[in-house]
Amino acid sequence: MATQKYQGLKYSKGSFRKVEDFLTVEEALRISINGESFTVTMRTPGNDNELVRGLLFSEDIYKSDENKYSLKVIQKNKQGAATSVDVKIDPKLLRKQFINTRNLLSVSSCGICGKFELDDIRDSESKLVSSEMLDPALLNKMFAKMSAKQKTFKRSGGSHAAAAFSLKGNMLSIMEDIGRHNAVDKVIGSLVLKRKLKEARCLLISGRVSYEILSKAFLAQIPFLAAVSAPSTLAVDYAKELGITLMGFCRDGNVTVYSNVRNVLKK
Repeated sequence: MATQKYQGLKYSKGSFRKVEDFLTVEEALRISINGESFTVTMRTPGNDNELVRGLLFSEDIYKSDENKYSLKVIQKNKQGAATSVDVKIDPKLLRKQFINTRNLLSVSSCGICGKFELDDIRDSESKLVSSEMLDPALLNKMFAKMSAKQKTFKRSGGSHAAAAFSLKGNMLSIMEDIGRHNAVDKVIGSLVLKRKLKEARCLLISGRVSYEILSKAFLAQIPFLAAVSAPSTLAVDYAKELGITLMGFCRDGNVTVYSNVRNVLKK
C-alpha cells in the first residue's frame, strides 16, 4: 500500500474542478530495541525489515553481518501497515552508541524523526486560523521568481529550493540546499534574523511535500504551503488538522488544493 487516493480541487485556466489523485503514503514507524524506545521514523510502508536493519547498521547500532536478531510487529494501523516494531538483539552485540544514549536522536533528516513517542508529533501550539485569501493565479508568478533565483540548481541540477512570499507575491527570502528540509530551515532562519517572519504568508517548495515540511510551515505560522510536486498523505492529513492550505502540482499555471480550500480565491 504505497499510494492512496485523495480528493483535491484543481485550479486550471481560471476555474476549479474536483479531482482524485493517488498520493504516496507517509506513515510513522516507532522502533524499539529490546523493549526500549529507539526512534520514530517516517517512511512509505513496505520492506520494513530491510528498513530497520539498514537503519541499525548505518547508525552503528548493530553492525554484525550475522543478523542475529528478530523483529516483531507490535502494532498496525487500520490498513494493516506496521506502526510499531520491536527488535530483539543480544545486548552484547549492540554498539556502545545505543547502550550509552538509550534513545538515539536525529536518525533521519526530518522534523518528526527522532521523537521517542508518536504523541510527541503533535505540537502544543493551537491550530493555525487564517481568514486570508490567496489568489492561485499568483502562484505561477511566485514560482517563476523562485526559479529565476535558483543559481545552484541551474548549475548543478542537484539542489532544492524554498522561498517565502507575501500574499501580494513579494519574495521575502529564497534559499537552496541539497535537502528540501534544509532549504526551508534556511528560509525561516533568514526571516527570523531579518524580523520578517510575520510577513511570510506563503512558503514555496521546489519538490514534494512530506510531513516534516508541513510541520516546519506550521511552526513558522505560515498559512499557505505550495509545492511543484505532490504532497504525501500525512502532509495532507495534518494540513487539514493544523489549518494550513496545502497545494501541490503548482506548475504550468495549474494548482491542486488539498486542504482548507476556503482560503483560496475562487474566480
